[in-house]
Parts: sequence; structure tokens; C-alpha cells
Amino acid sequence: MIRTPLSCAVLAALIFPASAQEAPRLFQRIATFAAASNHDPAQLAGKKSVAEIVAATADGQMLAYTDSEQKGLGLVDLRDPTQPRPAGFVPLKGEPTSVVLTQGRALVAVDQTESFFSPQGELAVVDLASRAVVARCQLQGQPDSVALDASARHLVVVLENQRDETLNKGALPQLPGGSVNIIPLERGLPDCTRMHPVGLSGLAAVAGNDPEPEFVKVNRQGVAVVSLQENNHLALVDVAQRRVLRHFSAGTVDLQGVDTQRDGVIRPVNTLQGVAREPDAVAWLDEQRFLTANEGDYRGGSRGFTIFRQDGTVEYDSGALLEHLAMRLGHYPERRSAAKGNEPEGAEAAVFGQDRLFFVGSERASLVFVFRDRGANQTPEFLQALPTGAGPEGLLAVPQRDLFVVASETDGAARSGLSIYRRGPGPAAYPTLVSADAADGTPIPWGAISGAVADRRAPGQLWAVTDSAYSQTRLLQIDTQVTPALIRRALTVTQNGQPLALDAEGIAQRADGGFWIASEGDPGKKSGALDDLLVRVDAQGAVQETVKLPEVLRRAAVRFGLEGVAVTGEGRDETVWLAVQREWKDDPKGHAKILRYQPATGAWGVYHYPLTPTQARDGWVGMSEITAVGPDTFWVIERDNQFGDASFKTLQAFSVAGLTPAQPGAAQVPVLSKRLVHNLVPALQQARGTVLDKVESLAVDGQGQVFVITDNDGVDGSNGETQFLRLGRLR
Repeated sequence: MIRTPLSCAVLAALIFPASAQEAPRLFQRIATFAAASNHDPAQLAGKKSVAEIVAATADGQMLAYTDSEQKGLGLVDLRDPTQPRPAGFVPLKGEPTSVVLTQGRALVAVDQTESFFSPQGELAVVDLASRAVVARCQLQGQPDSVALDASARHLVVVLENQRDETLNKGALPQLPGGSVNIIPLERGLPDCTRMHPVGLSGLAAVAGNDPEPEFVKVNRQGVAVVSLQENNHLALVDVAQRRVLRHFSAGTVDLQGVDTQRDGVIRPVNTLQGVAREPDAVAWLDEQRFLTANEGDYRGGSRGFTIFRQDGTVEYDSGALLEHLAMRLGHYPERRSAAKGNEPEGAEAAVFGQDRLFFVGSERASLVFVFRDRGANQTPEFLQALPTGAGPEGLLAVPQRDLFVVASETDGAARSGLSIYRRGPGPAAYPTLVSADAADGTPIPWGAISGAVADRRAPGQLWAVTDSAYSQTRLLQIDTQVTPALIRRALTVTQNGQPLALDAEGIAQRADGGFWIASEGDPGKKSGALDDLLVRVDAQGAVQETVKLPEVLRRAAVRFGLEGVAVTGEGRDETVWLAVQREWKDDPKGHAKILRYQPATGAWGVYHYPLTPTQARDGWVGMSEITAVGPDTFWVIERDNQFGDASFKTLQAFSVAGLTPAQPGAAQVPVLSKRLVHNLVPALQQARGTVLDKVESLAVDGQGQVFVITDNDGVDGSNGETQFLRLGRLR
């Protein structure tokens, strides 16, 4: 039997759909809900609001999520899952850590700890109809995860009593140790007088008297699996009998083909031996098997997931699979290479129709990986990867409505909230861009695409360039003739045979097959001023020439510099055109430079491009790309720095016909006339996520097909999402 290598099988699953008869139903993102929308914008101004753990009513019509920043429980009306609506916010006395819903009530674990050495908290009962707290149970410790048994007759509460990571470098043990509490329920109300603790001390070899329990799930037989994360241990608890059935180490794993160096380059060439799994979230696949997301938090973190049997047997371990998937999808967090890589944290499992599916959430890659469980002793089948908000924390399957929900906890310019997906016929809408394998069989790593150009010699091919998110500049060849688009080749830009680091923001192809690259400067950089540069490389990425701007332009430059480059003509008639993102010191307000450079003579010329004003708070508008669509006609991407539906992302056109550019430093500079070609926001809205900020790349091929690509900043402070837009032919 010929076995297909896993990397090839995964790539095939992403690009080549199975026949209609065999194709699995896949999830598509249908809506995004911002946690901030449950608050008065005036009262929330400048403050964070997050969604961390999410639960649903039995009919799936309402969601509840914990918001530790605002210290309360947020509610969402999900009757129309494509239009989730704010349904109220319930303040709590502390930071909520977990929630379950039953009998019209929310049972919320609330952390009220003021000192690590005196952990405390409560269980708050919220009536969903009145939006009021109707009961409280005082807990003897700091709560984390909660779970119901199948009959909703018992609530299992994990009391983590977490460690102080600043004390003695976080070394264990740090007492008091945690435990599990089992609370009987009557019609959804807890009987606090019958609360029963189940001790977990003395089980693990790492720090037996400080078990650090983290997450709990209960199967239909009433067996709770509890992860003791820092202890790298798992305990099975009989909920009805209130006792530990068995326990065992989560074990270790050897990893090959991973990146363990934080050096600005994604290189999956390293090996790790004996890495402790240190699982966080757990989920039951069936009555005998459960899944762990191996985040790590103390000494380990194996960057993947594991399927265990109740007797502790490891049935399957993903090894480096999730690392490679994140690399292939452009979501790999290079800055976490020396730590825990993509950092799997969330886990969920449910039966959808005839399929038992499970989900693994990656906190640092901002992805959820979806697998189909093929049964005991069978390798699970990878189905798809879902884009999420930054820092996915809570995963929730709602199979009764064919829905899946992710709570993402990182709040910033792109707000924290819930991503909602619905299962249906494929193909998957995401990813829009993936990579093929390199020569060694690992995926071609990529991210932070900041400029693109159509290949003059190869129809259907683009070339893209990466920016300073990485310490080596790379050129990526993109095949647009498949869906999703496929990165088939990567070249490293070199100078004198050594990799070169530029802040490359634009790329244009020359008639000889080489390229011009626009590198953005930063005159005020604390570690040393950087010049805006125009760099000529050959077809293999080797630097042939570096051109600095004239001194009069360099003196006026600010941080928002060269953002795009285009080429017209060839030979002695070759002309290079550069777009400057925003105003420089010598520009009138609301005008940025278009520069013309003639390599044959070294002459420079200047035009002024009028920028669209913005009313956004802390907002600005600038250019982020330029493309020639004729000998004297150009398109630019003009955009603001905002996320969301109200943001400004456009293609604009201008012509230089009949206009003579000014000399650099001249007092009078001709102002270009522009016209709107295309509003990009509707195309970005089709992804049903937050409209992304950094629309950076534009390419128009020989057939007039228009492509636009967003920049994911190398998954640094972003959710890693890249949208590769196919706009067809535009006038």
C-alpha cells in the first residue's frame, strides 16, 4: 500500500476538494460579535472588554460569555446566528473564569482572589430571564473551569489556586494546593450545603502537594477528566461517588521539524526531546477516549494535541502537525518559537450529523483546527482550519444548530469577541492563501506580505515580498490558478551571498525578470536611523544596486515612508514610481508624495497625491501600494489604519499624463487628480470577520485580473489572518 505523506495529505485537503459524494460538510464563518457592543461606548472608552469562555442554552438561541476585564457575564441573542445581537451584561463581584448554562440559569465561577496565598471565589447563579444574580456559593479557593454532568445533577468546579509566576520564577509548589469541588444541583440551583471537595494532592510527580488543576469535562458515564497542567498529570474523577478513579502522567513527546529559535526566521529544522505535554483544555471524544490541548505553562508544552484512553494509553499524538499547519497557513507566531510555538489551549468535541468532530484552538496562531474522529486506534482526519479573533480561548460546539463558536480574549484595535461558524457544504472560505512544501517536506513558511506584482513571464503567477516582521526579506511566488492561491516558491533576498533584512513594502518586476523593492525607512528609530531605499535585485533575489533618496528628500522623511513601487518602460526608458505612505515634513497637510526615478539618468521628480481626510479617533489615511496599469496611469491602495465595517479601504486611480514632476525640494509641486476605482470594504466584509486593517498588496495581471492581499504583521499583535482577494476585472 502506498501511504501519502501527512503534509501532502493536508495540503490536498486544503486545495483539492473531494468529490461531492465524499466531501465533508465544513464550517464557514458567518458572523463576528464584539464583546464591547454589550457596553455603552462612552462608558467603555479606553477600557477593554473581552470574551473568554462561552456557553449556550440547550436550544442554542442564547450565548453567555465571561468578561474578566469588565467583571461580568455578557449575553448574546443568537436567534439569527448571522446577526448576533447584544442581550445584556450582568456585573459580578470579581473576575468570572468559566460558565455553564442549565435550566434557564448561568452558573458562573468568579475569582475574588486578592492574594495568591489566600485564594478565594464564589459560584454566582444568574437568572437569564431577569439578568440578575439570584444565588451565590462561597468557594474555598480560586475557581477556574466548571462543567456539568450529563444529567445536570452535579456541577464540577476546579479550584486551581494558581501560582504566582513572579515568585521564585514561578517554581512549584506554592501552597495552598487546588482541588475539585462537586456541587449537587436541584433544577439548576446549587445546593451549597452539600458541596463536596475531592482532593488531588499526592497524585503527580512534579509537585504532588500543589496539583494546579486547570480544566474539567464530564462524559456521559459521569467520569470527569481533570487536567493538572503544571504537574503534567491527568485525573479521572467519579462525579457521583466523589472520588478519584485513576490518574496518570500526561507524558512527554519528541518533536521533529519545529522552530525553537526566536530569530526572526521561521525554520522548522529543530528537534525537541522529551517535551512534557502539560495539557490545558480537555474534551471527551466518547466514553473511553478524551482529547487534550497541550499548551504547557510550567516547563513543557508539546505544541499539539493528544488522544488518551481512560487507562492512560496514548492513542494518538499530533506531534508537529499543528506547527506545520500554522506555517502553511501563514499563522505561525515566530516570536513564540523559543517558547511554546502555536500554543494549543482550547479543546472541544461533538457529534454533528454522522460525524464526530473535534476542535483544537491555538492561542498564539489564532486558529481553530477541525478534525474528524475516525474511531478508536484510527488517525484522525484533518478537515480545515478556522480563522478566529486574536487569542482564541473558549471553544463551543452547538451541534443542534450546526454551529460552532469561538471566544477570543485579546482585545485591541480589533476588538475581542465571538466568532460564529455554521456547518454546511464546502469548499471552505478560509484559507485564501496557503503554501506548498519546501524541498525537505516541511511547509514553506510565510507571513507579513506587504507588496505584490504580477509575473511578466508566467501567466497566473504573482510575486510578493515580506516586510520587517522577519529578519530576512523573502520573495514569494504565488500561483493564482488554484484555490486557495498557492505559494510554490520562496527566495531569500541576499547581499554578497548573505540574507538581507529590509522593511520591504513594495515590489515591481523589471523587464529582465529581476525586481525593484521599496524599503521603508524610519529616521527616528532609537536603535539607529533607517533610510528609505530603492533596491534592485536579480531574478534570484540577489541585490544588484541600492539607491538612496536625494538628500533633500531624506531630510524631510518621517517614519511613514516608501510603501509601494511600480515600473513602466524598459531599458533606458525604464521609470520607477514610488508611493510614500503619508505626509513628510515638507508636504502640505493631507498630501503625500509620488516619486519618479529614472535609473538611466538618476533623475528624481515629485508629485503630490491628495489623501482622503478621516474623522476616526487616532486615525490616519495613507497609501500602501502603487501599481502601473498603463504607461502613465496608476492605481494605489489608499486606506486608513482602522479595523471594522466603517473603515476606509479603496483602490484609487491617477494619471501623470501632461504633468511635469517638480524637482525634489521645489516649493511648487503638481497635485494629481484621483478617482475611485473600487471600495475594498465589501470584499473584506465577505469574510464575516472583523474588516482587517492592513490592506497592503495590489497586483494586476496581463489578463486584467486584480488581486489584493492583506498584511498579517507576522502574527505579532494580530490574529494572523490573511485575505487574498480576487476582484476580477475592474474598469
